[in-house]
Amino acid sequence: MPHLALYTFGVLKSPLVDPAPLTREFYDSGEAVYRKISQHPGYLARAEAADGDRGMLFEADWGAWGEFAVPTWYGKGRTVETTALAATLSLWTDLRPAFDAVYTGLHREALNRRYDWFERTGHPNYVCWWVSDGAIPTWRDGVSRLEHLHDHGSVPHAFTFHHSFAPNGTPTRIKGIGPKSDQVH
Repeated sequence: MPHLALYTFGVLKSPLVDPAPLTREFYDSGEAVYRKISQHPGYLARAEAADGDRGMLFEADWGAWGEFAVPTWYGKGRTVETTALAATLSLWTDLRPAFDAVYTGLHREALNRRYDWFERTGHPNYVCWWVSDGAIPTWRDGVSRLEHLHDHGSVPHAFTFHHSFAPNGTPTRIKGIGPKSDQVH
């Protein structure tokens, strides 16, 4: 049975090492959010650095998740001192559990504060796609799908919760997820 891959990407207003209260608040809240999401029904796994070092993104060993990558439009730093981004890559059993984890609880509280921490870039900040059972998506897969979503909109190759597709490529709607109209696009 296919699994849902979810890649998120945001450009922070300041580098992660910035000691300013808002940056610290974002960084410090991340651990509680990750812990809660990892306990959510339907959660399978997320990319974590093999050495456990969250401070290094570009130089870290991500194991089967591949080399860390970012969209071409990310123009901020790539060193521990200058990196100003937050990215996640995770696997889920289906759309509904992933949607519920993102839009409820601690993660929802964090989403409500996103403009305190993140720049508005004009690019999508997440993308979903289906992977075959046993497959591990890579950071490069996530970047490619996010850029595809930006360039082409939601299609079976790269989509959002609100304009989603079933594993067979047909448009799907799950109660509470999708366009506000009754039409399936």
